[in-house]
Amino acid sequence: MAAAVTEYRREQSLPLPGSSAALFNNLSVLRLPGPQLQRFSAVHGRSLSLLSAAAAGLGLSHRQLPAREPGTGVSAALLTQAAWCVLPSRVLLVLTSQKGIQMYEADGSVLVYWHALDVAEHPPAEAVFARGIAAVGERFICVGTSSGPVLVFDVPPKGTNVTVSEVLEQHGAAVTDIAAEQGQAPDGAGDLVSADDAGTLCVWSTGEEFRLVSKVPACGCTCSSVALWHGTVAAGFGNGQIRLYEAASGRLRAQVNAHARWINALDLAPETGKLLSGAEDSFVHIWKLSRNPDTDDVEIQHCHAECVPDTQVCGARFCDPEGNSFAVTGYDVSEIFRYSRV
Repeated sequence: MAAAVTEYRREQSLPLPGSSAALFNNLSVLRLPGPQLQRFSAVHGRSLSLLSAAAAGLGLSHRQLPAREPGTGVSAALLTQAAWCVLPSRVLLVLTSQKGIQMYEADGSVLVYWHALDVAEHPPAEAVFARGIAAVGERFICVGTSSGPVLVFDVPPKGTNVTVSEVLEQHGAAVTDIAAEQGQAPDGAGDLVSADDAGTLCVWSTGEEFRLVSKVPACGCTCSSVALWHGTVAAGFGNGQIRLYEAASGRLRAQVNAHARWINALDLAPETGKLLSGAEDSFVHIWKLSRNPDTDDVEIQHCHAECVPDTQVCGARFCDPEGNSFAVTGYDVSEIFRYSRV
């Protein structure tokens, strides 16, 4: 593994109305049309902190979006994740909780769809929640559940007629994360990956019917975050490792002892192949993924290390498709840290 140094500097932080909860992938970023406008979101207990800001931190606005249930108003359920899902025809803000799945218009102003989890099916002592969110293809949004199934929602170009079109049942443990292909998938490689608490990875080919392409068996260590780029799966684990797999076959191609503690977030910059990792060891690392044209080996280079002092990183996201800027959240920290390339 070679090293390629890239320098980033810390920018002005954004204040959060509430601190970030200790959850996997607890940060979402949406780029808006306009002069470098961005939206940020982070979960805090039973509500979601929503912020809008220009790249320079100007024009900051924020609001709290509480978890809701149809007919009862504000919900007592804890949120487990939130993410913007960008489809060709619309953008939805998806929230998951202990009670179900909520889909809002992108600004959080209108509740478009609510899907309740069937709590009665599970033993009283078993935790029930949804977690893992990804948009894929022209009209699908996939959401994982604590019992293992991945729900596939068919989303119309407008309106509220969202339906469950398929249920993917390959995971035997709680789903942790789901990610769609960020680059160009090679033939037969699949374009969606899901992960679970036991370390199982499933790669899917999506369309009118979803098909399992490959499966990496459970390794006994939680895979908390995944990304998929040009047929390569990047997976972050609770033991601090990043592992790279061939999506088409599930074969391990590279492994890095990236962090000293639990990895809580991975993200990819689709135009450059940069990989961002954040963990409980207070470090954020940037890596560069590539494929050797002579040997077809998947290679990973370390580009940058950033320490966020006294912070258990729980969310990390690039703010642009080139990976020239990124944002970080930390457990019990009431701000979003931002960095940009020098």
